[in-house]
Amino acid sequence: MKRDLKSDLPSLAVWLLITFAAGALGAVATSQAPEFYQGLMQPSWAPPSWLFGPVWSTLYVLMGIAVWLVWRSREAASGHGPYVLYVVQLVANALWSWIFFAWHRGQWAFIEVLVLLALIIATMFSFARINRSAAWLLAPYAAWTAFASLLTYTVWQLNPDLL
Repeated sequence: MKRDLKSDLPSLAVWLLITFAAGALGAVATSQAPEFYQGLMQPSWAPPSWLFGPVWSTLYVLMGIAVWLVWRSREAASGHGPYVLYVVQLVANALWSWIFFAWHRGQWAFIEVLVLLALIIATMFSFARINRSAAWLLAPYAAWTAFASLLTYTVWQLNPDLL
């Protein structure tokens, strides 16, 4: 069922708020992240710490728009599965920051980021059945998380005493 775009703008704001709230929850764990991150041995291809904020802000906007497109496209009777999956991956997203930056658990952060990547891919497939554009809007998020998986593993291996 297609809905009127103008009447759907409040729902876009709600989905963006939910998405950014998850990001903010994860960001609480990163209060000391720049110092901690700079103190770790890193591979030569590691991005500078200032890049993470703009990248994640962009990804959160794309994620919020993606779930909103699914919401706009859905028939009310078709269930809540895609939304549950979306929220679960948001929780996993926020949890990674706590595991890595607050609790300094490299191995667990690596395992968790792989779970997050699987949840993102599952969300993409779930969204694709409803709105292909929504699924494609999650592709940069999946790509960045795949990169983050490799970076997490490498940093953990380079810093076994700190992580």
